[in-house]
Amino acid sequence: MPFRPLTVAIVAALASPLAHAATAADARDLDTVLVTANRSASTLGDTIAPAQVIDRAEIERTQPRDLPDLLRGRAGIEIANQGGPGKLTSIFMRGTESDHVLVLVDGIRIGTATAGIPAIQDIPVEQIERIEIVRGPRSSLYGSDAIGGVIQIFTRRHDGAPSPHARIGVGSQSLREASAGIGARAGRGWFGVDAAVQRTDGINACRGSGTLFQGCFVDEPDRDGYRNRSFNLRGGVELAEGLTLDGNVLHADAFNEFDGSIFGGNEADIVQQVAGGTLVYAPSTDVRLTAQAGRAYDKSTTFFRDADSGTRSDVGRIDTRRDTASLQADMGLADAQTLSLGFDWQSDNVESATAYALTSRTNFAVFSDYRARFGSHRVQAGVRHDDNEQFGGHTTGSLGWGVDFAHGLRLNASAGTSFKAPTFNDLYFPYSANPELEPERAKTANLGLAQYADAWSWTLDVFESRIDDLIFLDAAFVPQNIQQARIRGAEFTASVTLAGWDLSTQLSHVDPRDRSDNANFDNLLARRARSSGRLDVDRAFGDVRIGTTVRGAGSRYDNAANTVRVAGYGTVDLRMAWAFHSDWTLEARATNVLDKTYETVNWYTQPGREYGLALRWRPVAR
Repeated sequence: MPFRPLTVAIVAALASPLAHAATAADARDLDTVLVTANRSASTLGDTIAPAQVIDRAEIERTQPRDLPDLLRGRAGIEIANQGGPGKLTSIFMRGTESDHVLVLVDGIRIGTATAGIPAIQDIPVEQIERIEIVRGPRSSLYGSDAIGGVIQIFTRRHDGAPSPHARIGVGSQSLREASAGIGARAGRGWFGVDAAVQRTDGINACRGSGTLFQGCFVDEPDRDGYRNRSFNLRGGVELAEGLTLDGNVLHADAFNEFDGSIFGGNEADIVQQVAGGTLVYAPSTDVRLTAQAGRAYDKSTTFFRDADSGTRSDVGRIDTRRDTASLQADMGLADAQTLSLGFDWQSDNVESATAYALTSRTNFAVFSDYRARFGSHRVQAGVRHDDNEQFGGHTTGSLGWGVDFAHGLRLNASAGTSFKAPTFNDLYFPYSANPELEPERAKTANLGLAQYADAWSWTLDVFESRIDDLIFLDAAFVPQNIQQARIRGAEFTASVTLAGWDLSTQLSHVDPRDRSDNANFDNLLARRARSSGRLDVDRAFGDVRIGTTVRGAGSRYDNAANTVRVAGYGTVDLRMAWAFHSDWTLEARATNVLDKTYETVNWYTQPGREYGLALRWRPVAR
């Protein structure tokens, strides 16, 4: 797909009517509160780092089939998927590696300690209340992984009187899904219970060849299904004035079919569980003490099922457990000045049929972050030191400055360092590991310009990242710190309401270059499209709302040598919601309506035209 003409067309379509649009929604966006950017509550207007929030209303409006579908095409985010729902999915933020993004669930770090990649495909979208996305380095607050950015997922929450909800849906590929929940707040306590199930027969995930030894290395032209069952429990109590205790558990149990051999398997049973508790003491508006502890558990058991006999044999099992604890103090030093001080502890543990040389490690860290507003100026400075049992100490920092001009114009500038700790697979996997590996290190600078007015909003950010000591396999398939990368890019977002139509666009362009001293010098990094974006258009006609999402991405290379090219693509989705009763809404969607054939990873197909129909029940308080 010729992406540049699409980009120009989208920008022109949004820019031309801006002067005549009329809505106050965008001006109010600056009052949106988020906690991920500064690790404490702050408004979007006081945040220097590029950030956005996806709330429950937007999730229901856009009707995504899963979490990767919800994130695809957003500013700074590129998704690579290996064959549809439930299949291995990678997030590339700002052109960095797929393990250079930190994913949190209710403040708890997730992702396997062995591979280092969060399994976002197994987090049900019906269990999500809101998502905060912060682009750029955040290691000065969170430590390892936060090179490209941070994505924090908040599970469903309930407030006020008892508020039940339910949804049931069907769709193409024999899709069946259902969810329900209830929650309430009464007096000093609150609770929430949600459950969801999704099942699909899927598509043929891989068009590989065992004869030619390509793709998934097998000829298995069958449908690869997926099933996910999940529940979310949450509760809390106000123990005393200013003292609250909150706890939550998200559990997802999945079964995934894929194309593979007797050596790698073709089925997997997967369990993801995130549990945490938070104790907050806020004796005044200027002092807030937070203690949090949590555990992220990830279990994957792989099997091979023989197509002829139907017998199922065990191929391998990996269980990883990540325990975390933190203590943080947020203190108001003076008017519009805040200092955060904190301590983090983390313990990673691996249980596997594979004999890893070591199966556990711990990390201790201390951090501080200062934020202030002086008139129209905003400043931020942070520093963090991590002490890891495996590689020793590592210090990161960040600086930010912003200024507000007339007519809602805002200028932001920031710089930061970040790092990625080697995974257990890098360090201790039998016959292909290197316990002498050092962390991957990065430096990033960002310059942003934005305008928030009563009629529109737009943001433009440009950045450059330089990453050293990237881990790459040498000729003997042993990981080494031998690769460097330089990534330059720009992100543009805009939104406007025009004649009752809500329009928003997000566009990204990155130039991720390999700067290693080898044959791949100046090649593009694998599986990253240089240009990507989306356009969302919605309008309500009384009780009926209609909308469309157009997504596009340019071509990419599937290997470091840039010899395998994967073509770009463009898709169009349509949706409709009819609130035929105050308590009931009928939802319908058609995805990839032009039935485009495309891939985001070579050999791994993506769904064609699909349909979905759902009924949502949410009684209005009377």
